[in-house]
Amino acid sequence: MEIDSKRIILRNWKDEDVRDLIEGLNNINVSKWLAAVPYPYTKKDAEDFIAYAKQTEESKKDLMLAIVLKENNKVIGGTSIQNINKKDGTCTGGIWLNEKYQKNGYGTEAFSTRAKYCFEILGLRRLENGYFSDNEKSKKMQEKLGYKYEGIRRKKYLCLATNEYNDECITGLLKEEFIEYNK
Repeated sequence: MEIDSKRIILRNWKDEDVRDLIEGLNNINVSKWLAAVPYPYTKKDAEDFIAYAKQTEESKKDLMLAIVLKENNKVIGGTSIQNINKKDGTCTGGIWLNEKYQKNGYGTEAFSTRAKYCFEILGLRRLENGYFSDNEKSKKMQEKLGYKYEGIRRKKYLCLATNEYNDECITGLLKEEFIEYNK
C-alpha cells in the first residue's frame, strides 16, 4: 500500500528499511515520546518490528506505515492506523519522526495524509490519538490539524526508553473538524 502526499509517501514497511528505522529510533529524543520503543534501539528491535508490521498488513485491523521522503526514498519516520473499527467509524494511531527531519513540516504532512486516508478511503468518522503530557511538539501538530484535547489518562504508559510511567493526553478529531495540511 502507498499513500501519496506532496513531499512524502506513506507505505508498508520493507526489510530494507532496517537501517533507517534504527537511525530514527535509536535516539532518546525520539524514543522517550513512544511507549513501546526501547532505548537503545537495536537491529533485532527493528527486524522484529518490521515482521510485526507485515503481520498487521494481513489482519487489516492495524496498519503500520513508513514515512518516506519522495526526493530520496529515505524513511524518516513511521505512523500507524490501529484498532480500526468500521462499526463505530474510529481508529487510533501515532507518529514518530527521525530527529534530523523534524521542524520541516514532514510530521504534520504525514499525520494529515494519514487522517485524510482514514476519512476518505476507510470511511471513518473519528480519529483517537494522544501524546505524553510533556510532548509539546505532538500537541501543537495535532492542534494544527484540528484535534481537540479530551482528557488525560494518568500514568497510562510505561515508556520502555525511560522506564517511567507517563500521563497520556487524549485527543480526538472528527471528520468535520479536520484541517488538511498543505491543501
